[in-house]
Amino acid sequence: MARLIVRLKQLRQSDSRITAQVRAVLVESLYASPQSLIIGALTSTMIAAVVAWAANDAWLAGCAGSIGLIGIVRIADTMRCHPQDAASARRHELQYRLGALAYSGLLGLFGFLTLTRAHDGVLPLLAVTTAIGYAAGIAGRNAGRPQIALAQLCLASLPLVAGLLIALEPLKAVLALVILMFVIAMVDITLQTYGAILKATIVSHEKAALAEHHAAAARRDDLTGLSNRTAFREQFEDRLASRSSTAGRLALYWLDLDRFKEVNDTFGHLAGNALLAAVAGRLRDRFGADSVVARLGGDEFAIVRVVGDPDEAAAIGAAILDAVRAPVAHDGHSLRTSASIGVAVSPENGRDADTLLKNADLALYRAKESGRGQLYFYEPVMDEKIERRRQLGSELQGALDRGEFDLRFQPIFDLVDDRITSCEVLLRWTNRRHGAVSPAEFIPIAEDNGLIDTIGNWVLHQACRVARDWPPHVTIAVNLSPIQLRATHLPAVVLDALRSTGLAPERLNLEVTESVLLDDVEASLAALEALNRLRVRTTLDDFGTGYSSLSYLTRFPFQTLKIDRSFITDLNHSPASIAIVQTVVDLAAKLGMRTVAEGVETPAQLEHLRRTRCDAVQGYLLARPMPADDVAALLADDPRP
Repeated sequence: MARLIVRLKQLRQSDSRITAQVRAVLVESLYASPQSLIIGALTSTMIAAVVAWAANDAWLAGCAGSIGLIGIVRIADTMRCHPQDAASARRHELQYRLGALAYSGLLGLFGFLTLTRAHDGVLPLLAVTTAIGYAAGIAGRNAGRPQIALAQLCLASLPLVAGLLIALEPLKAVLALVILMFVIAMVDITLQTYGAILKATIVSHEKAALAEHHAAAARRDDLTGLSNRTAFREQFEDRLASRSSTAGRLALYWLDLDRFKEVNDTFGHLAGNALLAAVAGRLRDRFGADSVVARLGGDEFAIVRVVGDPDEAAAIGAAILDAVRAPVAHDGHSLRTSASIGVAVSPENGRDADTLLKNADLALYRAKESGRGQLYFYEPVMDEKIERRRQLGSELQGALDRGEFDLRFQPIFDLVDDRITSCEVLLRWTNRRHGAVSPAEFIPIAEDNGLIDTIGNWVLHQACRVARDWPPHVTIAVNLSPIQLRATHLPAVVLDALRSTGLAPERLNLEVTESVLLDDVEASLAALEALNRLRVRTTLDDFGTGYSSLSYLTRFPFQTLKIDRSFITDLNHSPASIAIVQTVVDLAAKLGMRTVAEGVETPAQLEHLRRTRCDAVQGYLLARPMPADDVAALLADDPRP
């Protein structure tokens, strides 16, 4: 008995420790078998009605009527209520408890009244049997909530004990004792059953919670905490399926961070991760409340949002661009990036996920092609152009191994000595499927696909190998991509090319364009100084194309300025162009730099350049790009050492 009392005390403590989710499951078990409750209610009501009718007693009739009424209410409650979550579990439990205790109390009272007011021995037997049978049934049925089960057991059984003891008859007293022993046994059985149910429920809940955790983890990006590609696809399709019930259009924004690989190469992967996490946090804080925000992998993000009209869609895109542009502080550095964004809007640009994703991707390619940091909406005309770009990107993957690249060399002539003093290397690509592809088309693709570094290194080695056999006074000029210039390993690559080919460092001239210097002045300056320490010469290409700053000429260690062809073209009919070219030549001479004019195509242009005392010229008038063997033949024709 003492052990039973201890277990009753532990019951209260254990019930207060279970989670709301486990409680909800246990409450749901109360409604798990409505058939047994309905049968029990109907049976008890019928027996109570029969006993009241046979006894012809108003008290019993009133009690039987109440039992029937409460039974009907409980049946309706059981048929209507099905607890599903923790929030509603307590309300449903209270409803069930009130009905169950009222019914049990009335049934116990009916048994007590029958024992004390009915004189036919069969009628008390029916009442006692009904009450005891009900008590035994609810002890098992409601064991998931033992407080209810034990209360019902006591309310239904103990009034019978009182009714039997009032008679002061030995046999009835024995029966009362038996019922008490029955109550004690049923309490013990109920507690044991509850323990087993609780343990099984907790284990099942823990397994379900673990499975839910794994499922959530499988749909969450570990680095940023955003939805990953799998979850994004599910959420995107859900939004599309429910779009008909929401006002407005559904816009898909596909983001790609510009030159993210350069951040990793320059500052390390930890810095790259910090940048990704910061961008993700901004997008989530700004748009996460009413949008789907996901990281699709690498430096790609996506946002799905309802928009009212094209103007609102454009405004949201501008806000995304601004959020990405803000600098990120990391380990003493200020990390900066921008985003290219492609936008597809449903239903105009597609009604299913696959079509919208494809069209947003096409718009993204257009944004990258237009100079990055741009936002473009999908237009049908993009399909053909972007498809070609994709095909070329795929073909570029193995072009080097297939030997599809070739070098051409365009001579640069010294105007004083009238001889070739240098050649610029020009890369050509003849693809197995697309034929000859312009460098203006494939170079940006190679930069975006991360292939430019490998291709550029190959060009550098081949150019040095060819130039090694030229006369010592002839140099080789190789253009550097912005990605190559910012790569920390560039000096090592250049040194390896020089050592493996035996070309003197002074005979290698590396050309960079002005626009490269704008992106990261300090990194560009450090790269050029490192090259100059190798005794390699550097040239500022396309000087005067809109980004010119005299600070370049004082800060950056260039030995040569290349005057852009746009000024050379206008020499025949623009006094302003003549004045600009003359000024550039004079300024370069005072700074100790040589000048090269590119794009010379007419004798008049050449004559103007002679008068300005430009050092060297390059263009179709003098020589077109040619194979290495043709250059060697031209150089062999010059007898001068």
